Amino acid sequence: MARVNTDFEGLILFRRDYREHDLLVKFLTRNLGPTMFFVRGARRKGSKLAAPLLPFTYGTYVGWLEGGNLSYLVAAKETHQLKHLGPDLTANAYATYLLDLVGVAFEEGQGIGAWYDQILTALQLLDAGKAPQVIVNVLEVQLLGRFGVAPRWDGCVICGRRDLPLDYSETFGGVLCRDHWDQDEHRLHLQPKVVNYLRLFAHLNLQTVGDVNVDAPTQRALRWALDKIYADQVGLHLKSKHFLDSLASWQDQLTLPPRENS
Repeated sequence: MARVNTDFEGLILFRRDYREHDLLVKFLTRNLGPTMFFVRGARRKGSKLAAPLLPFTYGTYVGWLEGGNLSYLVAAKETHQLKHLGPDLTANAYATYLLDLVGVAFEEGQGIGAWYDQILTALQLLDAGKAPQVIVNVLEVQLLGRFGVAPRWDGCVICGRRDLPLDYSETFGGVLCRDHWDQDEHRLHLQPKVVNYLRLFAHLNLQTVGDVNVDAPTQRALRWALDKIYADQVGLHLKSKHFLDSLASWQDQLTLPPRENS
């Protein structure tokens, strides 16, 4: 059966050298989710595919898509590189972690629809210098369902109330109102402000917002809460997340107020 090349929208998740002149490039595609492509001759001097296959690049490509098997890339039509993500260490670390997270959240060969736009928008916001942790936290909350964890954020999991302070319970898989905090002594004991942000993030369409401003203490609490949920309920351990944590820890130390002389 003859191969039929088709246009597809793709965002580069990662690339690695293959043989002497070729590449293996994994794309996030709208119609087939994460898909690995073989690209012949992409590393040869003067290859027209060199620039369109740089990290943090997205656009319209042409190839033979084989769902579940190795696909073949033959050309690039219109592509764009998120150029600020490379030199910005912090934005780069958050973008790399987000792409790693996305790569394991979706199954190969299955379309992802509007997820593609949400993920691309997140990367564009990172490239524009918007608050990197907050942008990635939004996707972390929303991707929980892809890992089989679907917290109930809309109201207390026991009575449905949302007019009282809420806290997150891993045991109950959602938020508990103050009247039912005694049902879980191991609830996360989050400030109501933090829970409100988690609830907002669960439904936030990044394409409709220009920025999300969150103060530093709340960002630290959000990071702690999501790290705990992912560690306890997802059990995912990515190298890019370990690097991001070490970077965040180093930056936190730089922002600590000076100690007073005794």
